[in-house]
Amino acid sequence: MSQTRPIVLAFSGHDPSGGAGVQADIETLISHQCHAVSVITTLTEQDTHNVKKLVPQQPENIISQANTLLNDMEVQAFKIGLLGHHESALAVYAILKQYPDIPVVLDPVLAAGGGTELASARLIATMIDLLLPCVTVLTPNSQEARLLANQDDLENCGLDLLDKGCDYVLITGTHEHTPVVNNQLFHDQRLWETYSWDRLPHSYHGSGCTLASGIAALLAHGLEPVQAVMEAQEYTWNSLNSAYQSGKGQYNPNRFFWMEDEV
Repeated sequence: MSQTRPIVLAFSGHDPSGGAGVQADIETLISHQCHAVSVITTLTEQDTHNVKKLVPQQPENIISQANTLLNDMEVQAFKIGLLGHHESALAVYAILKQYPDIPVVLDPVLAAGGGTELASARLIATMIDLLLPCVTVLTPNSQEARLLANQDDLENCGLDLLDKGCDYVLITGTHEHTPVVNNQLFHDQRLWETYSWDRLPHSYHGSGCTLASGIAALLAHGLEPVQAVMEAQEYTWNSLNSAYQSGKGQYNPNRFFWMEDEV
């Protein structure tokens, strides 16, 4: 008997090392019993240490690939990750404005885990002006939130990003020097909820992709955003808690932890 799975379209970069980007999205979406479809926004040269090079794809190809998929399939959620160039952001915006009723999760990837900057000032401005007003859930880490809001205080950042058009903003706290990781959810012009998670010992490659894709998957299943945010955080933390090292740099989230037998 066939089983219907909600479809999530991921606009993502390609990470050849397999830790982040579209491969992280696909693993997460499969784990949440979704069907993953994807449009590559940019190719990258990277390893488990850092990103060395971006090769943005042609914006007309991004638009045509997305339209081909959307004309064939009923997509229940969009997930946006690495864009790499302001023209890629414009291309994604051209798609989003055609489908205003599909929920959007944006992971604003502005820098690699190793520190390489991945977004120009023009790309950041395009994201703020065009993409944020389309976003259902924005998932910046604390550093990205400060860049997007041009403020230092994280609560002020969250409120500012709501003012810029996002419906929900989840600011993650892994980059903060706190004993536990505090993730702050903003909605309805206020700090809605703070989630505290045990801080794990390593640096992880693709944790933001995992979180954002998890939220998108759960929205595609029909969950309300607050519940989707909560469950996606739990899934992401468990992925990180069972992470493994494939190279000499950051650890990879084990997004299939749920398949492994206890020993």
